[in-house]
Parts: sequence; structure tokens; C-alpha cells
Amino acid sequence: MEDKTVGFALCGSFCTHARAMEALEQVKARFARVVPIVSECTAATDTRFGAAHDLMREMERICDHRVISTIKAAEPIGPQKLLDLLIIAPCTGNTLGKLAAGVTDSSVTMAAKAHLRNNRPLLLAPSTNDGLAASAASIGALLPRKYIFFVPFGQDDPEHKPTSLVADFSLVAEAARAALEGRQLQPLLLGR
Repeated sequence: MEDKTVGFALCGSFCTHARAMEALEQVKARFARVVPIVSECTAATDTRFGAAHDLMREMERICDHRVISTIKAAEPIGPQKLLDLLIIAPCTGNTLGKLAAGVTDSSVTMAAKAHLRNNRPLLLAPSTNDGLAASAASIGALLPRKYIFFVPFGQDDPEHKPTSLVADFSLVAEAARAALEGRQLQPLLLGR
């Protein structure tokens, strides 16, 4: 187990939360400390994929740490240099757009802004139905930025959802190790 502190943030894209939780288990098995973070939307929204309270309770069980779910609670991540790495999985098109534009209006975007001020890696696992449409510009803007890395991703259903992109959540822990070494896990674009 590596002696690192990793933040693991969940945004919407509720259909990928089960895969994100599997990735969280893998990250926790690899790194000594994992801090769970959720967007306000995730913290407050029950869906057909599960209840918000159950999701946060499971995150707290896995991480043995309280979930950060407000801007106020996320802000100290920067000044206190709490994390060696921050993972956002899933990272929705909405969050990609906010990160690309420098918008800090949620617990997850505040965690990212606070963390990046310390020149430490941010790992994004995209999950968005418009990744090859409106969100493509945000991905393109984030790809060349220093300290930002991506979990390899590809089209999840090219026939029925031709603009949809999703990360391979089984690669989150491996991509985290690469990001901590300052490198992008390759190949970045996956064929399906």
C-alpha cells in the first residue's frame, strides 16, 4: 500500500456510480488514505440507481472517512495541502466544462481548484453523453493543462449514443499511479 492521500470525487452520471464504487475500492486497496467527495447534486439526489444517503454511507465505509459534500468543507484541501492526488470519477460534461472555464461553484470544482493550487495531479474519468459534441471543447481545453490527467476513455455505445464518452473505470487505480508519477496512462483513447 502506498503512503499517499487521495481524494475520490463523484459527480452526477448516476448510471456509472456502481463502476465508480468498484474503482473506489481498488483505489482504497492501493493507497493508505482516501478522502471521499461528492457534488451537492450527488449528495441530494435519489435515482433509480440508488439513494444518495446509501451511496455516501458506502463511500464512508470504504474510506473510513466522512464524505465532503459542500464548498466550505472542500476549500481547506488547498491551503492545508490535504491530497497528493484528486480523482474525479465520474467527471460529467458539466464538471468538465466548469473545470475548463475555471468555474468553482460546487464541492467537486472547489476541491479541484483548491488541490490544483498545490501543483498536484488531478485525474479525470469522463462520463458524458456529449463528449464528442458540446463537451468535446472542454476535454480539448483540459488535455494540455499541466497537472491534469485522464483515465483512458472511449465511446461506450457508438451505434445508439454516438457522441457519448465514458472512462474505463477498471483503469482508475492504474491511471492514478501514472498521474502521481506525472504521466498520462496510455493509450488515452480506447477502441471498443
